[in-house]
Amino acid sequence: MSPRRDVGDLGPDDSVLVISVAAELSGLHAQTLRTYDRLGIVTPERTTGGGRRYSLRDVALLREVQRLSQDEGVNLAGIKRIIELTNQVDALRSRVTELVDDVSELRRRAGAPGRSGELVHVPRSTSVVVWRPRHQRDQSG
Repeated sequence: MSPRRDVGDLGPDDSVLVISVAAELSGLHAQTLRTYDRLGIVTPERTTGGGRRYSLRDVALLREVQRLSQDEGVNLAGIKRIIELTNQVDALRSRVTELVDDVSELRRRAGAPGRSGELVHVPRSTSVVVWRPRHQRDQSG
């Protein structure tokens, strides 16, 4: 048996709510939640026995689905697409943040001692420059 947790320890992504509680919190009928699950609109986690477990984030999403449907007149296919696009935008924003952090780190490293980090303009030319490494002298002789 897992250790008992306090309600205050639960995060928005902890899937602990049974379908009846999620339905009550979202203001929807349990059968509606089953339909949304079947259509892939809001997909709760499952227990080993197959029971649905909803998180607080799932409940917020259910409320948003209801708002889009009732207040905005969006059909379920449209709602599903809106959710998919929202998730995609969130993932892209996260990736942009990672890339910005990577660029900042690279700039920081380029400015580290021993490296100038400067960009130098090199005029166009048709000249060819050949670089050959110096031969190291044999230290043994």
